[in-house]
Amino acid sequence: MFGLFKKFKDGLAKTVSAIAAKTAGLFGGRRIDAASLGELEEALYTADFGVETTNEILAEIKRAYAQDKELQGHQAAEIGAQVLRRVLAGSEGTLDVASAACGHPVVIAMIGVNGSGKTTTSAKLAWKLKQEGRSVTLAACDTFRAAAVEQLKTWAHRLELEIVASHTGADAAAVAFDAWQAAKSRHRDFLIIDTAGRLHTKSNLMEELAKIRRVLQKHDPAAPQHRWLVVDGSLGSNSIEQAKVFHQSFGLTGLVVTKLDGTSRGGALVGIYRQLKIPIYFLGLGEKAEDLQPFSIENYAKAVFGLE
Repeated sequence: MFGLFKKFKDGLAKTVSAIAAKTAGLFGGRRIDAASLGELEEALYTADFGVETTNEILAEIKRAYAQDKELQGHQAAEIGAQVLRRVLAGSEGTLDVASAACGHPVVIAMIGVNGSGKTTTSAKLAWKLKQEGRSVTLAACDTFRAAAVEQLKTWAHRLELEIVASHTGADAAAVAFDAWQAAKSRHRDFLIIDTAGRLHTKSNLMEELAKIRRVLQKHDPAAPQHRWLVVDGSLGSNSIEQAKVFHQSFGLTGLVVTKLDGTSRGGALVGIYRQLKIPIYFLGLGEKAEDLQPFSIENYAKAVFGLE
């Protein structure tokens, strides 16, 4: 458990540092005063927690300060973490690996725009499931981006993962069809599909995703059982509109927030969850395969406020 918390703490270090810099190390031991409350408000906005969450955190701290003028920074941090626990209640997505023992593969469609980390996240997820003793097939269905198929093949080779792929420009739904048949015949537990991140127009992209879904449902009416949007955490609250479009078109069932190690805007996932109420399954906290970690409200809330 400690090791997992360290992953969160290290992965969110830039967000923690930005908050500490804005508040002059408030949570390190300073006493709360009017000036530090103003600093904290600015820091929370900078970290992209958004108006609603920032106001809730400040209101709780001000309430505690009104009752105790000796309130310390570390106590304020605990209050902030408690607000995040409340706001994020119900946000932890749990992948039911037991459902994989049903005679056909459980399909996870990875969705998102180019640059979100979707392709690498697909490989990391497959590796993680493999490490947990599950059998997995990867499907390289982002056939419209020249580098995507090769990128997924490279990851698959490096992590010793099974992959079904075709050439750049191949019909993505046909690749998904072949991958499902291969996963079914080999009795694989999971099929992870890396879908297209961009086509000529947004409507073309949504139609391509819908086509993949229709092809899969000829095999299994429930497929894809999971439809996860991979969001670049460094984009902050700008990701919300993007998520809404995909959700309206494809009915998202989960989120994966990536690249949090490279941004000081680690509060953005709170706003995304508040807007969409879609569970968060994993966070990308670094470049290595093991840096894809299951989302934990407790670890996240403690890490962003610098708590141990």
